[in-house]
Amino acid sequence: NRHARDILLGTRFELDLYVNYRPVRLLDDRLSPLKNCGRNEINFVVFRENTEGVYVSVGGRFKAGTDDEIAIQEEVNTYKGVHRIVRHAFEYAKTNGLTKVCMADKSNAMQQGHALWQRVFKETSALYPGITATHQYIDAMAMFLVKDPGQYQVIVTNNLFGDIITDIGGALQGGLGMAASGNIHPGKTSLFEPVHGSAPPLAGKNVANPIGAILSSALMLETLGAREESRAIETAVEAAVAEGQTTSDIGGSLGTREAGDFISKRIKEPA
Repeated sequence: NRHARDILLGTRFELDLYVNYRPVRLLDDRLSPLKNCGRNEINFVVFRENTEGVYVSVGGRFKAGTDDEIAIQEEVNTYKGVHRIVRHAFEYAKTNGLTKVCMADKSNAMQQGHALWQRVFKETSALYPGITATHQYIDAMAMFLVKDPGQYQVIVTNNLFGDIITDIGGALQGGLGMAASGNIHPGKTSLFEPVHGSAPPLAGKNVANPIGAILSSALMLETLGAREESRAIETAVEAAVAEGQTTSDIGGSLGTREAGDFISKRIKEPA
């Protein structure tokens, strides 16, 4: 997977796509893996810092392959990087009429880098008096995402933690096949992709769920300002899920192409 890592992370770093935007929204109650938890409780967004953290590969290995091997992996946090993703989360909440932003870190153990997150979050939240700003340690958040996902509206966190908790989010909304994401530099070139990435073992078998990729196109249109067109895609996907016109992983019997054709046809129908 080295080539895939270089392509994806290389694109994020070279284009400075600092906002990783991942909505988590349950489209049908029957898809929830949680007992007595439905669409009203699973509807939030995660903003993951996308260009720093442990993914920058600062560090190295010494005496690799021996019993004396030493491996060092540094986490990089800059004021610029932390400030702009935290500010983006609050601006998103303000623009969309949301009232809660929660920041996740591990500042009780990672006391240097995450002290910076604490400072920036406190300073930025003071600029948005109409928004309730809260903090959770990432291990506690992982628990609460399963126990009480309804408490969240907007989550902001670092690169590694955002990667992990959005996989939990994907499971909450029916599986990674449902999860869309955007890698965004506001006002500049951006990249949109399903959270699950590629799945070479499924290539050509007509079994992969296309909804994550389709909803990623809706995120692209939303980001470009085409909200009506974005909503048309989302409505068509919701209809496909409600009517069972989906792939087998979420209870349907269609192949990838057939599920995509149904959604495409529904988009073209008059409102």
